[in-house]
Amino acid sequence: MKQIALAAIIGMMAVPAVAQDVTTTPFNGSFEDATFAVENAIVGEGLVIDFTSHVGEMLNRTAADVGSDVKIFDAADIFLFCSAQVSREVMEADPMNIVHCPYSIFVADRGGEVVIGHRNYPEGEMQKVQALLDGIVQSALE
Repeated sequence: MKQIALAAIIGMMAVPAVAQDVTTTPFNGSFEDATFAVENAIVGEGLVIDFTSHVGEMLNRTAADVGSDVKIFDAADIFLFCSAQVSREVMEADPMNIVHCPYSIFVADRGGEVVIGHRNYPEGEMQKVQALLDGIVQSALE
């Protein structure tokens, strides 16, 4: 029984973590290397980054202003972008899929542990977006 549990734990370590509708994948390197890799992977898909939110900097800068001394992230950025092709496909299937646009991938550093992640999308047509984001993350890891 212990062998089965150990095998299950080892097996889980080899796949991205999925929790609270978020997929995260550990990045073996620095925050700066991870953000560079994600940017290159997005652009490598022929996409344009519309906005980069430096949420880690904002949280650190405003902590005292909101009465907190908790440091949530050492660094965290969110990259917002869209795909004309994929967005058209999912919105032709259901115009209300507009609620999911733009798409985002984040990079976060907590205590030297860097992760790349994105939200998970519902079954059906939005799995095309899920596949796009999964592919971008995999490209960033290579």
